[in-house]
Amino acid sequence: MTVREVILATEMTAADDVSEPESGQIWWLMMDDFIGSGNVLSKERVKELSKRRNGPGLLHLASHFGAIGICTYALFLTQGSWWCVPFFFLQGVLLSFLYAPEHECDHYSAYTERWMNVAVARVCGFLILMPNDFHRWSHFAHHRHTQDWNLDTELTARPVLDSVGKYLWVLSGVPSLIGRVQVLFLHAAGRLDPPYLRPAQKRTVERLCLAHLLGYLIIAVAAVAIQSWWPVYYWLGPLVLTHWVYWVQGLGEHACLTHEPHTLLNTRTMKANWFMRWVNWNMTYHTVHHTYPSVPFYRLPELHKEIEKELGFALPSAGYIELHWEHLKALAGGATELELCAAHDREIQDSGALSRLTRETRAI
Repeated sequence: MTVREVILATEMTAADDVSEPESGQIWWLMMDDFIGSGNVLSKERVKELSKRRNGPGLLHLASHFGAIGICTYALFLTQGSWWCVPFFFLQGVLLSFLYAPEHECDHYSAYTERWMNVAVARVCGFLILMPNDFHRWSHFAHHRHTQDWNLDTELTARPVLDSVGKYLWVLSGVPSLIGRVQVLFLHAAGRLDPPYLRPAQKRTVERLCLAHLLGYLIIAVAAVAIQSWWPVYYWLGPLVLTHWVYWVQGLGEHACLTHEPHTLLNTRTMKANWFMRWVNWNMTYHTVHHTYPSVPFYRLPELHKEIEKELGFALPSAGYIELHWEHLKALAGGATELELCAAHDREIQDSGALSRLTRETRAI
């Protein structure tokens, strides 16, 4: 069998995969059916923007893993000295943000071939302790039910933020890492049955979690056999200790925004420098990604400008420090996440943004 055939053989049957289209549909545009994006852009324009090419994704992947390779070599050269500290930190950031290519590939939007998306997502998912099949289907549920308190998988995985302590706890990334380990062991043991997984999907996730655990065990045994701490020094240590950097992005994407079912209002774009845009694979443009998830990462800046021009108003956006500082100040002053969401509700009503998008949705 070819590499492509081996990879696709591990995918579940098309009849049980939520990402498979109905007859006549284009499978990589399927995600747009999950949310009401309105007719801000024509279907023809969305289809044009959603055309995929391998070049940009391969170049970005090479730069990301190339940076990890260079940082790994720098850690090797500086091992045992304080000079290793900045490289240790950078290594952790680069590893944590391997979530970005896994995310992009789980949308099947990074490359033209499905098997290429699956292969990259599998590798990245292994390195960040997040099996990609589990992520794909839980993430589709997040897109389908964005900001729904009861069904959005990112909301059901954390508490309502009603104190500084809870906010900092989520921002630390520790709950995320604990959750990833729990998912691995509980799914491997067949003890999780989330409502968004069909029976065949559940079996696929369980097999992949078992494969992950077996892989980690082999690495651990090999490290012990050669009496080496390399998995901790080059991989798990940096990943765990700097995971909070990812959550500066992750928590900012939706926290304290409206829970109205309009992704152009309930999702936030993060104002970022070139490094954060690069390491995020442009997921800093999160508002337009959530609204048109079939559009590849390298066209999101263009899409962001086009959407704002069409709407005539700025999409929700903020800088990292500005956003989290404002949230922490509000929580310290006695406000809760529910109250901050209600304040944003009033803001979009008073500005007319909500009524504009409601009209767009009804016009479909």
